Amino acid sequence: MRYQPAADEVSTRPDDRYFEDYTPGATYEYDGITVTQDDIIDFATRFDPQSFHVDPAAAQHGPFGGLIASGWHTTAVMMRLLADNYLSTVASLGSPGVDELRWLAPVRPGDHLRLRVRTLDTRLSRSVSNRGIVRSLVELVNQDDLPVLRLTVVNLLSTRPNP
Repeated sequence: MRYQPAADEVSTRPDDRYFEDYTPGATYEYDGITVTQDDIIDFATRFDPQSFHVDPAAAQHGPFGGLIASGWHTTAVMMRLLADNYLSTVASLGSPGVDELRWLAPVRPGDHLRLRVRTLDTRLSRSVSNRGIVRSLVELVNQDDLPVLRLTVVNLLSTRPNP
C-alpha cells in the first residue's frame, strides 16, 4: 500500500515533497486496497458495533441488505492511502480539519477502493512565513468508479528550505 506514483504525479516523492510541490487544479489517483469481510467486522467490533457492520446474518435483514463497512472504517482507509501517497512525510504539519465529509455509497466486502485527490488551492500562511496551506478534494472510489467517500481536507505544510 506504500507510495505508488500516479498518472498525473506530484513532481516529487512524499519524502521530498514541500508546499511548493502541490499544484492547484492537479488531480492524482492512487491504487488502493480491497476491503474484506474480516476487515469490516474487526474494525466495527472495536469502534462501531452496529449489527450491519458486525453480524453478516443480521445485516442481510438490515437497511443495507448485507454487511457494510463503518463510515469511520472507510475514512480510516482513505487516511492511510492519503498518508502513504499524497501527504508529505517531511513537510506535513498536520491539519486544522476537514470540511463536508460525506459517505456516498456503502462499502461492502470485496470492494477495491482507490484514492483520487484534486488539489483545490494553495496559499502561503499569513502568520508564519515558512508554511503554506493546501486544500484538497479527496475521494475514495470503488472498482466501479463510484465515489464512496468525499471530503475536503486542509493541510499545513512547510515550504522548501532555502539551500
